[in-house]
Amino acid sequence: MEFIADFHIHSKYSRATSRNMDIKHLAEWAKLKGITLMGTGDFTHHLWLEELKHNLEDLGNGLFKYQDTHFILTSEISSIYSKRGKCYRIHNIIISPSFKTVDKINDKLGRVGNLASDGRPILGLDAAELARIVFDIDENCMIVPGHIWTPWFSLFGSMSGFDKIEDCFEDQTSKIFALETGLSSDPAMNWRLSALDKFTLISNSDSHSPQKIGREANVFDCELDYLTIREVLKTKDKKRFLYTIEFFPEEGKYHYDGHRLCGTRMSPKETKANNGKCPKCGKPVTVGVVNRIEALANRPEGFTPDNAIPFKSLIPLEEIIADARGVGKASLAVERDYRSILAKFGTEFEVLLKASKADLLKGLPPKIADGVLRVREGRVSIKAGYDGEYGIISIFGDENKPREGEKQLSLF
Repeated sequence: MEFIADFHIHSKYSRATSRNMDIKHLAEWAKLKGITLMGTGDFTHHLWLEELKHNLEDLGNGLFKYQDTHFILTSEISSIYSKRGKCYRIHNIIISPSFKTVDKINDKLGRVGNLASDGRPILGLDAAELARIVFDIDENCMIVPGHIWTPWFSLFGSMSGFDKIEDCFEDQTSKIFALETGLSSDPAMNWRLSALDKFTLISNSDSHSPQKIGREANVFDCELDYLTIREVLKTKDKKRFLYTIEFFPEEGKYHYDGHRLCGTRMSPKETKANNGKCPKCGKPVTVGVVNRIEALANRPEGFTPDNAIPFKSLIPLEEIIADARGVGKASLAVERDYRSILAKFGTEFEVLLKASKADLLKGLPPKIADGVLRVREGRVSIKAGYDGEYGIISIFGDENKPREGEKQLSLF
């Protein structure tokens, strides 16, 4: 069966997350989005784990269920440690096939640090040692390095990461077979590194609120079964892993270089011309994803490996509605339109991915329909994100500025 999966999220027990990041709201929003399989996030947190065990039905195949939504047990660990005289900050996603395995992992990791401090605990644990601990407990677990290009907390991060996967995971590298690209890069950017060809690139929302689940996701055509999904990811099976759903990477918070306090956004060329310094204050800029990939890449832009999993770049429906209306995406008008559209089309991904042009033009206000079609065709303009600031998307350019006497969009 074909289904959409979002493996990486956080619960209400993680810092800076919505109090609605609970099972009920996750299931509700998964249904609205059109997501079949959700990661639980944060299984290392004792209170969240208790809620998971109480609410989820064990299907006996490594997956769990609440109402119509399937769940897979996931958590993220922040490792901060010194190695060969340098400090590294690495985020890794752990995916487990059972609560029994989760309990064993938590017992081991609880001896290293305080798992109750946050849904995503910070441990002074080498990433290679984390992998040894997890795989010694259960070889069917998966470890996926998270958002691998984020400057401050990732495998290849410009401020805190490694140049090679092998230097991070050492003798455990052969057991790592999937990497998460993160919001600020897309698969095409990662294809420029031949060293990544053997890994399956996945995309997830890393959401801190229910509304943002699925902003990046994965589309499979296989059995809803833990070991099957693991096999598909391990073998990079293009027949069963159909494509990933991506942000336009420019919208990510760390696509370009820059200095947020000074409002300075810089391309790699500009950074080089300024010797890595902010032209306003003279302090070093945060080196973003594009620059970091350029430094490690051994292929030109546009190269596509033979075994590459395809991808589709989308903009969330709420953002399209907001741009069409010329209002903020948090406005009540956007929420009203969003709910009305889903009442007609069923799910957000039905609108963004599957509905025909004819159905969109028939069922949506003209400008919103036009916005969805423009996004599908990649006809958008974006001021790239930098140093923790999201990029600014424009689908219609100056067209959405209200003219004198212009009527507001009315839905249906």
